Amino acid sequence: MRLSFATLVTLGGAALGAICTAALAARADELASGASAHGIEIHGAEETLRDFCRDEDGILWLVLPGGARYELVTSPTDPAISNQGDGAFHPFDEHEVRAALAAVRYSLAGVSAEVFLLPYPRRAGFASAAGPGLILLAPGVVPLSAEHQHAEFTHELGHVVHLGFMPDAAESLWSRYRVLRGISDPMVYGPSARHADRPHEIFAEDFRALFGDALANASGTIENVAIAAPRSVPGLEAFLLALASGNPPAAVSSLVAFPNPTRGALSFRRSGGEARPLDLFDVAGRLVATADAAPAGGGWTWRWDGLSSGGRALAPGVLLARLRGTSEPAVAITLAR
Repeated sequence: MRLSFATLVTLGGAALGAICTAALAARADELASGASAHGIEIHGAEETLRDFCRDEDGILWLVLPGGARYELVTSPTDPAISNQGDGAFHPFDEHEVRAALAAVRYSLAGVSAEVFLLPYPRRAGFASAAGPGLILLAPGVVPLSAEHQHAEFTHELGHVVHLGFMPDAAESLWSRYRVLRGISDPMVYGPSARHADRPHEIFAEDFRALFGDALANASGTIENVAIAAPRSVPGLEAFLLALASGNPPAAVSSLVAFPNPTRGALSFRRSGGEARPLDLFDVAGRLVATADAAPAGGGWTWRWDGLSSGGRALAPGVLLARLRGTSEPAVAITLAR
């Protein structure tokens, strides 16, 4: 049985549950020739409820092409909902999502995806999510601002882009991206790290910040405020743009330091180029330390112990790191207290 959106809203107090499915590669060819010029098809909340939801014995199921299912929570009073908000669920506005998509400054010619604006959240995961060719946008417990909708949609679109153009199997691309982004340390930046330190999330935030519209970037920041702002990273925008062209850069030449700021030792990484000593200068131009290069995954790494060449601890402040014998710009290092 299929129920209208208005009817199911009135059933919000009932114990309805469901499982939701992901429409993935099976729809890719259909989407590529479908109504969306981007290969991206958007299903509004009413359409999703009408065409993809079923009530089975008092349980609501979202059943999408492909067969997988996710349970939906239809009432804010359900024990699974910790914040009941204003007592109703508020789906994404289809017009806002379409506006956010139209404003994305990135070639989506090779991107195919179905976007479902969920009338109710998934019990297995209340937040929005993305997979290969799929975006699920979760409702809020209060009305969602345009800024929130543009930011969240563009972030999830970033996941679709990296899954399509830079999947985990593309290890060399991820290695270059990590070096460029200064997130090479797997002990800090990995899939099991805190949300803001996961490389997939950092990529999605970079995509939002670099290619989303003003509403998507109304916050003026990214989730992980401890790393450099995307627009301040040389070569990052070009790297992401090149992914869509099918001809990503063969190497990343920028020198990256991590962690930065530091309270002691830190490492430097660079893809490609020659093995050169790395010199560190104070702001007066005095050489205070030197580090030697060691090979690392098609590039070079340098390790500095945080001490001067004479073994002294350095006072907090700023140092400049430069590869000897090159005209590349120096990298500023902040020594924290």
